[in-house]
Amino acid sequence: MAKMKLKNHSGASKRFKRTGSGKWMRRKAGMRHILTSKAPGRKSQLRGAAEVSKEDQYSLSRLLPYK
Repeated sequence: MAKMKLKNHSGASKRFKRTGSGKWMRRKAGMRHILTSKAPGRKSQLRGAAEVSKEDQYSLSRLLPYK
């Protein structure tokens, strides 16, 4: 008998993406609101994606088994 399929965690699937080489990527925090009081250099550092830390990758792969 076949095993049951696992579901992806819908909240995590919206926030994390996997690269072609298998790394987990995330957005950086702090760019949603109150941007006028932040320095331009700080805002440019917050642009783009960042890699998920090694400690969190195992739990993330459990939340997203098919991604």
